[in-house]
Amino acid sequence: MRQHGLPAPKIDTSRPHPARIYDYLLGGKDNYQVDEQAGDELAAASPEVRIEARANRAFLERAVRYVVGSGLRQILDIGTGMPHSPNVHELAREMAPVVRVAYVDNDPIVTAHADALLRSSDAISVVLADLRDPQAIVEHPDVRKVIDFNEPVALLLVSILHFLAHTEAPEQVMATLRDVLPAGSFLVLSHATGDFADCTKAEAVYSRATASLSLRSRAEIERFFDGFELVQPGLVQVPFWRPDAPPPAKSGKIGVYGGVARKIS
Repeated sequence: MRQHGLPAPKIDTSRPHPARIYDYLLGGKDNYQVDEQAGDELAAASPEVRIEARANRAFLERAVRYVVGSGLRQILDIGTGMPHSPNVHELAREMAPVVRVAYVDNDPIVTAHADALLRSSDAISVVLADLRDPQAIVEHPDVRKVIDFNEPVALLLVSILHFLAHTEAPEQVMATLRDVLPAGSFLVLSHATGDFADCTKAEAVYSRATASLSLRSRAEIERFFDGFELVQPGLVQVPFWRPDAPPPAKSGKIGVYGGVARKIS
């Protein structure tokens, strides 16, 4: 069996996967017992973790509406994770039906949902690839089928860079992606931090997953925006990025920064 030109991959259910843990914390069903156990451990260590997951998701939704409202009509979403309605393409097309979206994730379960997403439009692609090889992503034919890098692109890196260790050269990954984007493109990024709480137990949970957690400070995360100009209010905890409703309780403890930035040149 093949999916989208690739051999059908084996789904590893022996170790938790960050995307499936996130799905569980959001109340989704596309996860396994090992992911639920990891999510329960996270919740036991930090009761705010489900609030944090929802706040991060809400940031994504506001940011997508912002970039589409700014005129962008194509989105490259790397580390998309499990489908959650409204999905990025659904959010975008509420405002502009012609928006094209390329979803990229390294979890094979995403490809299990790909047919349903692809069936909705020729302007949507789902690609199995890894952020650690950004050149392969930007050159992938199914990305190029819907993304024209001669025109501005909204690049979404929402809760994905903290799964790249310092030894995996996240700055070089960012440079490769930044360099392919033309002026007028946007970067939407969120990243976990230990600035507001002791995250030792969370790091231990992810050390047993398919990707470990590399927390970074605000200053370290801000460097990922090199070559971009942050829009107001800058890099802030996700509930406080252009909120459209009162921030949830205990928002000050949410250990995720988020920001949106525009590439000027």
